[in-house]
Amino acid sequence: MTGTVRMVRRARKGVGWRALAMTMSLLVMATWLEPSQSLPQGAPETVCDTMLPFHSGGSVLPQNSVSPFSVETSASTVGQGQTVRVDVTGVPEGLTFGGFMVQARNRNPPHQIVGQFSPARDGTVKLMNCENSVNNSATHSNAGAKPQVYLEWQSPVDFLGQVVFNATIAQSYSEFWVGVPSNPVQIVRRDLGAVPLPTAGPQPAFGSALPTTRAPYVPPNYVAPSAVAATADPFYNGCGVSKNCFGFPDGCVNTKTCTSVAAVTVRGDIYEFEIQSGRGNNAAYVAVGLSDDAKMGEDLTTECVPENGRVTMYSSYTSATPYAAVRTSVPQNSARLLNASLVDGVIYCRVARDPVTVVKGRTFDLRRQQYHLLVASGSSLKENSVGYHDIGRLPSGKAINLAEVQDLSGSSNLLVQLHGAFMIAAWIGTTSLGIIFARYFKQTWVGSQSCGKDQWFAWHRLLMVTTWSLTIAAYILIWVELKRAVWHAHSIIGLITVILCFLQPIGALFRPGPNDKKRPYFNWGHWLGGNLAHILGIVTIFFSVKLPKAELPEWMDWILVAFVVVHVLVHLIFSIGLCLNHWQITGMASERHLSQRANTFQMGEMSPHHQQHAMRNGMSMERKMDAPYGAMRKGLLGVYGVVLVLFVVVLILLVVLAPIEQFLGKS
Repeated sequence: MTGTVRMVRRARKGVGWRALAMTMSLLVMATWLEPSQSLPQGAPETVCDTMLPFHSGGSVLPQNSVSPFSVETSASTVGQGQTVRVDVTGVPEGLTFGGFMVQARNRNPPHQIVGQFSPARDGTVKLMNCENSVNNSATHSNAGAKPQVYLEWQSPVDFLGQVVFNATIAQSYSEFWVGVPSNPVQIVRRDLGAVPLPTAGPQPAFGSALPTTRAPYVPPNYVAPSAVAATADPFYNGCGVSKNCFGFPDGCVNTKTCTSVAAVTVRGDIYEFEIQSGRGNNAAYVAVGLSDDAKMGEDLTTECVPENGRVTMYSSYTSATPYAAVRTSVPQNSARLLNASLVDGVIYCRVARDPVTVVKGRTFDLRRQQYHLLVASGSSLKENSVGYHDIGRLPSGKAINLAEVQDLSGSSNLLVQLHGAFMIAAWIGTTSLGIIFARYFKQTWVGSQSCGKDQWFAWHRLLMVTTWSLTIAAYILIWVELKRAVWHAHSIIGLITVILCFLQPIGALFRPGPNDKKRPYFNWGHWLGGNLAHILGIVTIFFSVKLPKAELPEWMDWILVAFVVVHVLVHLIFSIGLCLNHWQITGMASERHLSQRANTFQMGEMSPHHQQHAMRNGMSMERKMDAPYGAMRKGLLGVYGVVLVLFVVVLILLVVLAPIEQFLGKS
């Protein structure tokens, strides 16, 4: 025991007093409860450093949920040598406890016990002498059930600064809480406006109900020693047993290696949320949201944000388009920060949230409704808001009753990924190649056919039917996933693209004959519809990069830009070749006409009518053979096809492996 106490005293140097209580809970168990009830004469002085009960064999650990008891003080500022009242009471009225122990400690290192307690007039309190000082701790004098206890504590005359009253409270043999804190109390010089103990009106008698006015307590942030950081992360203690835990990447709770993780513990009407970021990811915030559809938007969110050297908690209400987490929409008093720390870049906070919160007329009822947990973290902040969750985001796969402890897995993004992959294959791949065939290869592979059609038309039709099929399938998939209309630039332009794509083959069924007067109008309409759909399809893919649910990297824009440059450059080269073909064919027809005129009509001039007829005959003969530069066109088509496949493969991989940063990090 002596050696352990020395270890605890050394651990107290350089750590926050709240962290000290948790460290002591893992090191020592001292005795002051019997297996069935509290020690009738209170805690022994051997537990002054640990404040931990000792049960048979030391096998019973403290509760890690929010304590249903509170420690209140009658004043937040007191002068040196003055007295303040300290109340230990149950938060729900009528809740009783048996044993307790209370100390006042310096909020800053070395966290020594300070001040003295006064004997209780009704004899219900036993005073203890800890750290060679008199009456500086208090415990129970009997183990009977009690709804509250009030104590009188006198501040030291030689101390200036903040103190925190730290309590251990036992409700039963197996249920006790260690390190229940009060609000900080500032000790000042008596001539600097100290607030004395209120004397107006009678003091409450033992057993009377006391009001609970305790504000949320935020302990000081601290940097733990490296030895503490090297130990197993206690956050995961109780996951799947006493609390719901969920984080990303999916399955990280089992390996205790989450990039960001949240836990929910429910005790009665107390809903406690713990949130923690991972080590080394430079998180600017970590947050957990309650969502009824596992999608970003209209979610009640709890944010933990380091500000000015300490962790601050905010409540917010999210929107997906544009992405935002609005704090002004949510009553900030609907949640209370119980504990927080920032250790080696790891953000941690513990928050108690009200069972019912109303935001913009919408009720979040944690007792009666089921919710998906949505964990997110990011590396940037906005003014009065958090930034984009570029580190990661993952919703749980199912909505749960928060009070039912269970194993959680991440929501599948399969339909979204298939939607993106199909659209990229259609509008980057098959459409681009189909347009090339129709525009530049009508005079290539002349005389060769597939299924009774010229090669260019057979390939064009195959590629465009594939585009149509992939587009319709992708649109159905995203509707199945979303189950509702979501309007933003991506969805609106995408809908226009789908409509144009759907109409193209229908219009082709009513194509006039080659010699019909309406054929030119059809050709222009078909050309315009196809090219407009292609352009809008690519623009839609650009807008998808910014969608939160897609989780695509911002640098994907540059890959799309590179594709556009290559596609335009290939069109330019083919167009130049088409012009050269036209000039050469025209020149060859003219030369043939002159040769025929010299050989056949040397005795007279050919009439204009005969000249035109001969020209048409020459052009017709040229159309029966491949246009010039056929080898160049075929070679360029092969190179373009390979490059196009590479673009499609890379873009599809970015979609199906999103977020790609997490995938690369795991590999």
